[in-house]
Amino acid sequence: MTPSKTISVITAVHAPGAHHLPDAYKSLLAQELPAGWDWQWVVQEDGQTDEVAPYVPDDGRVSFGQGRAGRAAMARTLGLARARGEIVKVLDADDQLPPGTLARDVEALERRPDVGWTTSRVLDLLPDGSTVGFEGDPPAGELARGSVLDYWRTHDFRASVHPATLAVRRELLLAVGGWMALPASEDTGLLLALSAVSAGWFNAETGLLYRKWPGQVTSDATHADPTEREARMAVIAERAAALAATGWTYSPAVGV
Repeated sequence: MTPSKTISVITAVHAPGAHHLPDAYKSLLAQELPAGWDWQWVVQEDGQTDEVAPYVPDDGRVSFGQGRAGRAAMARTLGLARARGEIVKVLDADDQLPPGTLARDVEALERRPDVGWTTSRVLDLLPDGSTVGFEGDPPAGELARGSVLDYWRTHDFRASVHPATLAVRRELLLAVGGWMALPASEDTGLLLALSAVSAGWFNAETGLLYRKWPGQVTSDATHADPTEREARMAVIAERAAALAATGWTYSPAVGV
């Protein structure tokens, strides 16, 4: 049967991380989706160099683009213009999806039309190939509207689920304005905006191998600069509060 529905996986990449793309692609090839579904991989370079394209596979399901450098939020947003899926999934260039991840995302959103987004358990992938888990995961199942936002507010601006595992209905992604125009935490800003207006879902099975390596953006000292972090958290909180105050609750225009 020819697939009629698509989950678009969007990957922002800059030149220093391009060598990890083949591993990300292998993890996509290992995905098995429900009948009638296929995946699309939208790879968007944050910049216009000659260093990323050689790592992009020759596959009809892969769309590669470039644009002016502006960090991950801008790259993902430019890539969104080529994403044709009803569901949008994020995958950082240096991370990998364990088998079954995309199927669980699709099945949760098909089963629960009132749920707008999903997240999953994460394992850190260390340089020696070992993995380390996080013991503070919420119970599997529904994440009530506002619950992730409330947790973040009361736990030193750390969310109860990982934004790098996000899958979201495209219409909802657009409705809340997408990734925030920030130098970091742009994905956290999106996650909390989604929590402010919609219930989510948490898959307890591992849905991401989060690579730890010296070149990752979050390992840079500027990421932890207290003045910038305070500014990021302030605007993220204000956006989420403003959305919550509207009283709008997401309901899908069409099912997936």
